[in-house]
Amino acid sequence: MSGTYILGISAFYHDAAAALIKNGKIVAAAQEERFSRKKHDADFPRQAINFCLKHAGITSNDLAYVAFYEKPFIKFERLITTYLAFAPAGIFSFIKAIPVWLKQKLFIKNFIENELKCDGRVLFPEHHFSHGSSAFYPSPFKKAAILTIDGVGEWATASFGIGNGNQIKLSREIKFPHSLGLLYSAFTYYVGFRVNSGEYKLMGLAPYGQPKYAELIKKELVDIKTDGSFKLNLKYFNYCVGLTMTNAKFHKLFGGPPRRPDLDKIEQRHMDIAASIQQVTEEIISQMTEYVYNETKEENLCLAGGVALNCVANGKVLRQGPFKNIWIQPAATDAGGALGAALAVWYTHLKNERITDECNDAMQSALLGPEYSDSQIESYLRGNNLTYKKLDVADTARCCAQILAEEKVLGWFQGKMEYGPRALGARSILGDPRSTEMQSLINLKIKFRESFRPFAPTVLLEKTREYFDLEKESPYMLLTAPVKDDKRLPISAEERQLSGLDKLKIKRSEIPAVTHVDYSSRIQTVKSRDNPKYHDLIKEFDKLTGCPVVINTSFNVRGEPLVCSPDDAYQCFMRTNMDYLIMGSFLLDKQKQPANLLKTGDLRGFQPD
Repeated sequence: MSGTYILGISAFYHDAAAALIKNGKIVAAAQEERFSRKKHDADFPRQAINFCLKHAGITSNDLAYVAFYEKPFIKFERLITTYLAFAPAGIFSFIKAIPVWLKQKLFIKNFIENELKCDGRVLFPEHHFSHGSSAFYPSPFKKAAILTIDGVGEWATASFGIGNGNQIKLSREIKFPHSLGLLYSAFTYYVGFRVNSGEYKLMGLAPYGQPKYAELIKKELVDIKTDGSFKLNLKYFNYCVGLTMTNAKFHKLFGGPPRRPDLDKIEQRHMDIAASIQQVTEEIISQMTEYVYNETKEENLCLAGGVALNCVANGKVLRQGPFKNIWIQPAATDAGGALGAALAVWYTHLKNERITDECNDAMQSALLGPEYSDSQIESYLRGNNLTYKKLDVADTARCCAQILAEEKVLGWFQGKMEYGPRALGARSILGDPRSTEMQSLINLKIKFRESFRPFAPTVLLEKTREYFDLEKESPYMLLTAPVKDDKRLPISAEERQLSGLDKLKIKRSEIPAVTHVDYSSRIQTVKSRDNPKYHDLIKEFDKLTGCPVVINTSFNVRGEPLVCSPDDAYQCFMRTNMDYLIMGSFLLDKQKQPANLLKTGDLRGFQPD
């Protein structure tokens, strides 16, 4: 096969993924969880790799390079050093971790060579260099400052530098055990959400509370310097040596043990704690970005690492400056490290020329996963004797818009699956944002998740400023912005007295289902060039209702990954109170489906061609 193929891999911590590039262009990328159906699957991404190779029409023998997203020996050094520093306190964690390292993780080069059976050279960029590469190289900027913030890589927990043309230089870093990502995860754990997946719940809970504990956090837990660097008071944390994030001293400081997610209700105290750590996190990120700007004097900023998914902080960075433009890798967590590692080899190692388009990034709207043709979808529907209606191309957007206008919930399965944690109009559940009941309906009866969780709006790019105070595009749902004043509704004196989750009862704007209690929205803007089918749907909804906004939430239920295949989509559709499902050109009405299939599980799925 002509051209240089490079496969990037991330694995063995969380969000394992594979990404394939050819001559620097992204060919395909996907997380392993989408195929294995294990949320945040960390295993070696065999199925994601197979998808990437099959999509490109190549075999592993055609790979010139394989790039793993971090350096295992340096990470092992950090683990051993940490265990020795805290011995004997970490003995149980040591006993659990070391056998896995000695059996597999230390010898990843041999493992990859045996798995792929290819002659391509295996290279190992550092973890934060992979993050930085995923942030800068796909961005539309020729030159930019780079800031990466996460839990921990090998030693680094945050780093900054400059990307210029085809080269990246990271100049400073913060090292483990001092980590903003782990600090935020510690509070995620304490409030009763799962680490490495529940951080966005903590962010969503924060507006229900007051930051009453912010000063306590800064006094006891984290010493913040003027440049945004910081040190944690490790006597309150357990992650260096134990199997939990916090310890008894932490629990005493905040008034009790961690909330048990399935047993204890969320109290006002938890909301106030969430608001407090969110405020402290925003303060640290603000000081970091100020320092990075003063050091680099660049007008553009690229972000990656798990903390870059904190869209509230991102929105404040954009609004407050000093950077003129920011670009955030949509697969900001370790999943994106697979892509960053591959791009690092092409540009940094091989020194190939990098050509940018200042109007468009290179991520192809993050629509880089499996796609199913109408013939494949119809074969699945026919093979399972399902009831459906085939729509003409011209009728699809109009028909689906009518469904939404009637306040029905629609499963939307179109085109290539998204790479990264956000549904962006390929594997989405859609609803009418004007409905006062839609947020609780989708949360409780479709997503089966906490009622407080806000929903994101997708808005036509050309009409964004009619509804939101957002001056820039937000194609990846990684920025929050306020709903415009003229779209807000007056609140009565009685409503102002409501507190906690009772605030959910207040209709705050003309689009209440996507207006959070602080009048913010986590926005996705969409333009016709990037996702024409999705854009057409919202345009038709606007014609019917005068509203260019729809609810967009991920097509999955609590605890499951985003759907990948027609079978995943149909099973999710049947297990929830969704009203309709559109897959390609095929519309399915819940009322007309054979209910016995759900009970027997006798549905035959398949992989894409």
